Amino acid sequence: MIKHFLRYTLPLICFILCSNASAQNAPPKQDNKHEARLVELIKLDNTIKLDIRYASENNFVGRKVYPEARAFLQKPASRALLRVHKKLKKLGLGLVIYDGYRPWTITKLFWEVTSEDKRKFVANPEKGSKHNRGCAVDLSIYDLKTGQPVAMPSGYDEFTERASPYYTGGTDKERANRDLLRKFMENEGFTINANEWWHFDYKDWEEYAIYDIAFSDIGKIK
Repeated sequence: MIKHFLRYTLPLICFILCSNASAQNAPPKQDNKHEARLVELIKLDNTIKLDIRYASENNFVGRKVYPEARAFLQKPASRALLRVHKKLKKLGLGLVIYDGYRPWTITKLFWEVTSEDKRKFVANPEKGSKHNRGCAVDLSIYDLKTGQPVAMPSGYDEFTERASPYYTGGTDKERANRDLLRKFMENEGFTINANEWWHFDYKDWEEYAIYDIAFSDIGKIK
């Protein structure tokens, strides 16, 4: 009886384990999605500033995870972002980009190094993230004249209550800056993340697949 049980159940168990392992080592497969049409943001306007934290050690991981300090978005999202930047320029301000398109492999890394109680701030690789789709951007505002970022209620990737777009603490100026960014972004089709004032998702993100394309390969995919 035991031999009969093992004969039929062991292969099934192995299949399930292997399937789970495979799912964790590759992005979720999705059909009937748009191809990646990723645009490099600084090529749209050279006054869009980059502060790509994951290309440095100045991030919550504590080490460099991007080989290059570059930022990309899907074409419609990039055009909407440019419109936000142009509106800010009229106020003597501009956008500073922390992150855009993120390869799925990096999302998996973030999940693995983040403690259970902080995982609301990172995406589950089993589902992928809007960053993986090229439809999410992390950003803030900087002063065009001084080149310095404006004050916000929290720092970027700060895993505290201050990161919430609904946080009522901080100074009046910090909250006003945060709310100005949100207003301009929402007017162009972006939605604020409930836990992070700096994170915005572009509309129609569901139409795009979860990509794991290296920065160096962007533009080469046909």
